[in-house]
Amino acid sequence: MSKLDARERNAIPARQFAFPLQRKEPLENASHVRNAVARFDQVTGVSDAERDEAWQRIEAAANLYGVVLHATSWRELLARQASARS
Repeated sequence: MSKLDARERNAIPARQFAFPLQRKEPLENASHVRNAVARFDQVTGVSDAERDEAWQRIEAAANLYGVVLHATSWRELLARQASARS
């Protein structure tokens, strides 16, 4: 995945981010969807409600781009990521 420069990132509509208000975790292709899942636990300053909404966006983008998710919720994802670090 290539890194987005500021111009490219600013050109992405807010609705294409997992966290649109913060413009965090773009979901414009399969690689970005996988990256959003991998970095989900690194997003700070968001509420559980925002995480719920972000997970719904990630699930929709995963379905669109054929990405298989191995967690059924963001809470399960965070638990898996935490146990992988232990």
